[in-house]
Amino acid sequence: MPKQIAVAGKGGTGKTTLSALIIRYIIEERPGKSILAVDADANANLNEALGLEGINPISDILADIKDPKKVPEGMTKDIFVEYRLHSAMVETKHYDLIVMGNPQGPGCYCFPSDLLRKHLENLRDNYDYVVMDNEAGLEHISRRIMSDIDTLLVTSDSSARGIRSAGRVHDIVKSVNLDVNQMGLVVGRIMNEGDVESLQEEIEKTGLTLVGKIPMDPRVSEYDLKGNPLFDLPGDSPAYLAVKEMLDRLNI
Repeated sequence: MPKQIAVAGKGGTGKTTLSALIIRYIIEERPGKSILAVDADANANLNEALGLEGINPISDILADIKDPKKVPEGMTKDIFVEYRLHSAMVETKHYDLIVMGNPQGPGCYCFPSDLLRKHLENLRDNYDYVVMDNEAGLEHISRRIMSDIDTLLVTSDSSARGIRSAGRVHDIVKSVNLDVNQMGLVVGRIMNEGDVESLQEEIEKTGLTLVGKIPMDPRVSEYDLKGNPLFDLPGDSPAYLAVKEMLDRLNI
């Protein structure tokens, strides 16, 4: 079984940046380990943070499988999903990437989601690590498309509203009885240490343990502005150093 790491949080809290830096950390600190990156956010942009373009989302598979005309004659839906799953994967030297996308249109996606879950379960056993970037609603995790999570990191900015949103993610995890070994809160975009101290009461209400503090990093803003991959942040970037220190402590 691979070590499975999931990141979740509302938009704008730095979860995709964190996901990209986790992948970089594994590449640098766990050389030789194979990584499957999964972008499960409907507003998918992990590929951009990693410096990849031209990604075909798996949501297209779910849409096609609902249309009998899209499944070639003589091919079962299981085989069709497996074929499309492999064709949708982007392979690089250090990691492979799958983008889930956002299913559109009426009707139930339960059956194709079940097929997708089965094939992803088979696929993930070929890797040492699976890193999944999720939306705040945890749709794909709650459908058990990713299960047996070793570490779930919930992101927030340094605001009371952001902390409360992180608390709702914690509530979702508990309400659907997800299998999570360890779960923690990561507060990002911190201007000064006093920001976190002033939020301590709100943090305690979430039920989450604060496991990481990521300072405001001008280089992250600069890379975002220029459209540069966050994966390529300098090694002395305050954001990356904070992520590295956190992952060392969590024994990722």
